[in-house]
Amino acid sequence: MSSTGAGAAAGHYAAMANAVKAIGSIIKLDPEEFQRVLSLADNPLVVTAEGRVFSRWYKYIFSYKGLTFYCKSRSEIVLPGDVRIIQAQKISIPDF
Repeated sequence: MSSTGAGAAAGHYAAMANAVKAIGSIIKLDPEEFQRVLSLADNPLVVTAEGRVFSRWYKYIFSYKGLTFYCKSRSEIVLPGDVRIIQAQKISIPDF
């Protein structure tokens, strides 16, 4: 790797570390586990976003007991009736 490439990689990792510091830990779950954790919360607030590049996908994120849980699914997840939903244009999560 050239010194320019190494510098760019170091900059990338520093930016990712700063993102984690800013938002805390994000726990990525499969759709079934996301729904299970969601069922533990009282009156949860879930932010959702839908996107399409080559195929449709759905993203979900919510906080519970100080942790942030995230899920990406090809099919829409059925959320319980007590869930408050915020429809976002986009959810961006650092990819490690």
